[in-house]
Amino acid sequence: MMNNSLKSLSKIRSGTIISGKWHGKRYTIIKELGAGANGVVYLVRASDRQAALKISDNPSSITSEVNVLKSFNKVQGSALGPSLLDVDDWNQNGHQYSFYVMEFIKGPDFLSFVQQKGPEWLEVLVLQLLSDLEILHQNGWIFGDLKPENLLVTGPPARIRCIDVGGTTLNGRAIKEFTEFYDRGYWGMGSRKADVGYDLFAVAMIIINTAYPKRFNKTTGGEPQLMEMVRRKPELKRFEPMLKKALLGKYASAAEMKSHMLGALRPSQKQSVSSSTPKSRTQLHQKKYRTAVSKPKKKSRFLETLLLITAVSMIYVFYLYIQVL
Repeated sequence: MMNNSLKSLSKIRSGTIISGKWHGKRYTIIKELGAGANGVVYLVRASDRQAALKISDNPSSITSEVNVLKSFNKVQGSALGPSLLDVDDWNQNGHQYSFYVMEFIKGPDFLSFVQQKGPEWLEVLVLQLLSDLEILHQNGWIFGDLKPENLLVTGPPARIRCIDVGGTTLNGRAIKEFTEFYDRGYWGMGSRKADVGYDLFAVAMIIINTAYPKRFNKTTGGEPQLMEMVRRKPELKRFEPMLKKALLGKYASAAEMKSHMLGALRPSQKQSVSSSTPKSRTQLHQKKYRTAVSKPKKKSRFLETLLLITAVSMIYVFYLYIQVL
């Protein structure tokens, strides 16, 4: 729930200019993008680009999120979160607010993209997500508030991006922010301590969410209810062992869950079919080649025979003509 100070921050009008106290950079408010327990995010216009600006009356919260983004930015070749552009304070009506400016990531959220493009994209995006989480976990962070709304898809080529790092927590500490449907504590399947299993439980719930776009309510809770919901949907059947293991916190790492998912996508039956395909295609091409080569030969032999018969016939007719004369 927002306090009165945050409520006032959620009413900043379009066109308002936020000027940094220390760096002097100016940002023009375009529109509000979202609000949470620790601040409000706005789309702003900087000097040469659009960006996202998060403002709060809680400096420690801003500092924590900035540290997360700085940690992300140190990871080379990763798209874990938005790039950090600026950090500053804003004095307004006798109050000082802290803010930071980050890359504005544009694209549909996870569920919307899968619904638009087709279920075959689920595997692609989840594998990308698990790769990113592996890097995040290796750097000592747990994403925490992992849900489809915090995952946008940019591109082409399609690339999943994590936004809203407000729930990102150091491994071993208490989760700062969560959304009930993706929270193992809500389902009675673990604590709200930040660890690898917490994020992977959320990944499993995101996969389940694709088959239940409107989610579903908790009744009995725990493994029995969640696995029953999995078994009701044919599209989740092939993921059942993986989902169960993630829900029960049996994976040691995101990389292990990724490996299990790849195994589910490439069973031995598919490998045997693919390995036999090149041989059968080669045999087919050889047969076509032999057929194509044999046809001209047969045709040329027929023409040679026809010409020979014609020539003999003409000689014989000529011989008869001479005899008559």
